[in-house]
Amino acid sequence: MAELVYRPVVGFAQTLFKAWDLKIDCKGSENIPRSGGAVLVSNHISYLDFVFNGLAALPQKRLVRFMAKESVFRHKISGPLMRGMKHIPVDRKQGEAAYAHALDSLRSGEIVGVFPEATISPSFTLKSFKSGAARLAQEAGVPLIPMAVWGTQRLWTKGHPRNFKRSHIPITIRVGEAIEASKDKYAGAITRQLRERVQELLEAAQRAYPVRPKDANDTWWMPAHLGGTAPTPEQVREAEAGRSAG
Repeated sequence: MAELVYRPVVGFAQTLFKAWDLKIDCKGSENIPRSGGAVLVSNHISYLDFVFNGLAALPQKRLVRFMAKESVFRHKISGPLMRGMKHIPVDRKQGEAAYAHALDSLRSGEIVGVFPEATISPSFTLKSFKSGAARLAQEAGVPLIPMAVWGTQRLWTKGHPRNFKRSHIPITIRVGEAIEASKDKYAGAITRQLRERVQELLEAAQRAYPVRPKDANDTWWMPAHLGGTAPTPEQVREAEAGRSAG
């Protein structure tokens, strides 16, 4: 079926990134299969992560169908685009339908993109992974492809203003080798292996990142353990617990 929406949107995004003069460093795209189903799994630090995850698949001539929260599909602008690109809406109260939709896509040879942390990590470190990606890969009989992005939080993330200026921001992307989702292993064990691999790729992307914060006012996008002023995972958990209690 012709991609009447996805490919023009990709072209628009690439033009936009050139206008912003983003410095995109992507390595490991060859690990994404040229054909057949796969679950692409990434860390989540920005509202734009799915765009850069998708860019990593383009050298292999693949388009990724992302699982995204259902509210995005109800928006008057993003909704028609998301449906036209065949992304998968996720209603967290009724996740069975999204799971079945993703499984059908994988079995028909599509790549499905999943953020197993479920939400953006305000600490810019890895949160715990949900096991859905591993279970999907097991049931569909397809590999898991781990990847990590870094720098995207400087464009648009939770709790900070968007930066869509011509700001020359570097974006680093690392794609790892496929992980087999064997049906004779527990999904929890595969998920732990997957998280460890994404952590390794994230650390590699951070080491390769070509710039550091300019001054004390620019340290917000660096995790606390790397000397930045982003909240620690413990501080994030405390804040979330406080909101839940309220």
